[in-house]
Amino acid sequence: MKYKPLILGDLTAPAPIVQGGMGVGISLSGLAAAVASYGGIGVISAAQPGFREPDFLTNTVEANMRALSREIKTAKEKSNNGIIGVNIMVALNNFDDYVKCCIDNKADIIISGAGLPMKLPELIGDSKIKIAPIVSSLKATKVILQRWDKRYKKTADMIVIEGPKAGGHLGFHMEDAKNLDNIDDEIKLIIEYKKEYEQKYNKYIPVIFGGGVFYNSDVDYYINEIGTDGVQVATRFVATKECDADNAFKNAYLKSTKEDIGIVKSPVGMPGRAILNNYIKKTFIGRDPIKKCFNCIHKCDPATTPYCLSQALFNAANGDLENALIFCGENAYKIKEITTVKDVMDELLGLA
Repeated sequence: MKYKPLILGDLTAPAPIVQGGMGVGISLSGLAAAVASYGGIGVISAAQPGFREPDFLTNTVEANMRALSREIKTAKEKSNNGIIGVNIMVALNNFDDYVKCCIDNKADIIISGAGLPMKLPELIGDSKIKIAPIVSSLKATKVILQRWDKRYKKTADMIVIEGPKAGGHLGFHMEDAKNLDNIDDEIKLIIEYKKEYEQKYNKYIPVIFGGGVFYNSDVDYYINEIGTDGVQVATRFVATKECDADNAFKNAYLKSTKEDIGIVKSPVGMPGRAILNNYIKKTFIGRDPIKKCFNCIHKCDPATTPYCLSQALFNAANGDLENALIFCGENAYKIKEITTVKDVMDELLGLA
């Protein structure tokens, strides 16, 4: 392989590819296990993983924990104990419970964004699970690493930087999220800054970049030119046979054009990138009243939110695209066929 393995302490991923976590129901054990089987880090999304459980509407929290437990165990088994991570949004209610579920079921790493995961070191306690914050700036990196160091005497095992071309929730203000200029200088500053904590904790902290990584040339650029240790890829993996999404969701990527993809306002309180279908366009001019609150997000007020994030994502995962939020990366329109995880991995790594 032309790239160095991705090393996180006692874990080694032969391929420096981290699959981005995609909820609801887009990256579960099917996709995560496949990526891990081919040497990368497979990631399950903790955003409402139990939405298909029979008691989800009446017993939401327990259904989510049961499903997440099952998905982690299944991914580990199917990947022959490959590296499996879980993406947990800070904005989620029951964040602490999701962390405990990951530890109890022997996930390898928790990747956390959509907010600053300030309490994460406290929640993992003496567990050996790895922790990785998702950041979009040097400022956010400093805030997190300084807090973890001062309050918990711990530091990150990996840092994931998400740029403005990423899909889903973005760590930028609305106008900044529309600015697709590269953030290479910011990446380099973060790489330089984390060296202080490597020295203090006598450990290497790999830096991963995600957002617009689509071709092998992108992988080459970020690893060999910018100096990251690997890349995070999400959008490319949606249109694979192994992806857990409904085929209608995958086909929405295939049918999309560059003009179809834009920035939306999420009830999480952050901008996000998605396909601008008729449903989302309607939310720009009026509310979609909430029929059922799933109590999933801290900041969401059912009386004022423009739409129910969970319900819109449930609909997307189940193929009801007329009433769905279809998150995607900036390059989703470049996908022209359903392929396999192996094919995507080979292309990204320059093996195809």
